[in-house]
Amino acid sequence: DLFFGVRRREPMSVAAEIQWALLPPLAMIMPRVAVAGILEPAYDVAGDSFDYALNGDVLHVAMIDAMGHGLDAATMATVAIGAYRHARRAGTGLPEIYAFMDRAVADQFGPEHFVTAQMLQLDTTTGHLQWVNAGHPSPMLVRDHRVTLRLTGPTTLPVGFGGPQPQTSEMKLESGDRLLCFTDGLIEEHKTGEDEFGEDLMIDWVNQLERTGRGIRAVARSLSHTLKRARGGHTTDDATLLLVEWRG
Repeated sequence: DLFFGVRRREPMSVAAEIQWALLPPLAMIMPRVAVAGILEPAYDVAGDSFDYALNGDVLHVAMIDAMGHGLDAATMATVAIGAYRHARRAGTGLPEIYAFMDRAVADQFGPEHFVTAQMLQLDTTTGHLQWVNAGHPSPMLVRDHRVTLRLTGPTTLPVGFGGPQPQTSEMKLESGDRLLCFTDGLIEEHKTGEDEFGEDLMIDWVNQLERTGRGIRAVARSLSHTLKRARGGHTTDDATLLLVEWRG
C-alpha cells in the first residue's frame, strides 16, 4: 500500500480503485509484439477497461466501455472482463467469447445494461489479425507512421443485449503496423455548445506523434496527454487508449 500511496497525487474514487486493480500491466514489450495502454482520468475512471494476454504465439486483446459512471459501471466492467478472461482461458474462439460475456452481463444486470466491446486475436508469427466488434469504436491501423484505415467490418450488439453471433473480421498486418484501440470518451469530449473533439483531430495528433519515431509506450502516454490538453485539460467521460505493435 505504501507503493500506491507514494505514486498518487490526489484521492482516488472507489470505482477507479476497482478498475486499476483489474488492469494488466500498462505495457508489455516482446520481440514480436508490443502493447501499451493508458486510462484517463486516472483518479476517477469508471466503465473503461482493457485486457490482454500473450499465450504462446497468440496475443489476445479486449477493450470495453461499460455504460454509466461510478461503482455501477466499474462493477459491470469487472464482470465483463472476468467473463472475457474465463472464456479466453477455456480456449474458445472470438464469437464464443462474445456470447459468454453477453450472457454474464445480461444475467447479472438485466436487459437495460450493456458494455461495448472489441476483442482481437493476433498471430505474432504471421501477423494474421482477427477481431469482433460489439458496438465499440473501430480501431485504427497506423502504417508507415500514419493512420491509414479503420478496422471496420460486421458488428453485433453491445455485450448484454443478446445480439446475434458476431462475424469475425480478419486481415494481414505488415511488420511495424500499429493498432490504436480507444473508447468513445477520447473523441466525444466537447465544451458546452461546441462541436465534439472528433476523430479527425485525433488522427492529426496520432500522425504528428508517430512521425517522431518513438516507442509505443512513449507514444501512448504522449497521445493521451496531448489529447487531454486539446480537450481543455478535462474530460467528462473515461478516455482510454491501447496501442498494439506487430514487429514481425
